[in-house]
Amino acid sequence: MNWTLHGPWLALIGASVGTYLCRAVGVAMAGRLNADSEFFRWLSAVTYAMVAALTVRLVVLPQGPLATVPLWLRILLCVLSVAVMMSRPQRRLVPALLTGTLLMLIYGFMR
Repeated sequence: MNWTLHGPWLALIGASVGTYLCRAVGVAMAGRLNADSEFFRWLSAVTYAMVAALTVRLVVLPQGPLATVPLWLRILLCVLSVAVMMSRPQRRLVPALLTGTLLMLIYGFMR
């Protein structure tokens, strides 16, 4: 068998089977799970903690072009974005993301 030719197709089929198998198990178990259980609260807390840790790592220890931006400016943009998010109870994620992104772009163009 020529693995160079068939390898990518086998990898695609394997990834598809794995993905759809996990989804099928999720659908089958969805009716039996209690989303307010202690396990799901713990899982939610771990998920939020991981997102927070990755965000802090991205701001404090960036790699690539973001590493050329001074730390004080990265922290200031984060504080401003969080302030935008906290100022509007509804529809707060998109304006906060736009604030950080646009201010970083302005810094990049002015530099």
